[in-house]
Amino acid sequence: KNGVTIAGGHEQGGATIQLYYPHGFFVDDDQTVIIADLMNYRIVQWKNGDTTNGQVIAGGKGEGRGLNQLQYPTDVLVDK
Repeated sequence: KNGVTIAGGHEQGGATIQLYYPHGFFVDDDQTVIIADLMNYRIVQWKNGDTTNGQVIAGGKGEGRGLNQLQYPTDVLVDK
């Protein structure tokens, strides 16, 4: 199989196609990819191999301890 870039390669930044120090990631049986984006303080998901429509599923509102904030997320674990 050939690899496909779904995020990154577009310099650092806050758009869902940009990552800033990505760390842990998870890929499920449905080809959903979830990445801990350390310096953007968020967790981003791409469903079913979609390479254009990433979605922030946690954090993304800056560094902090609020309900919509994360502080340096480094890994992802999904319990199905």
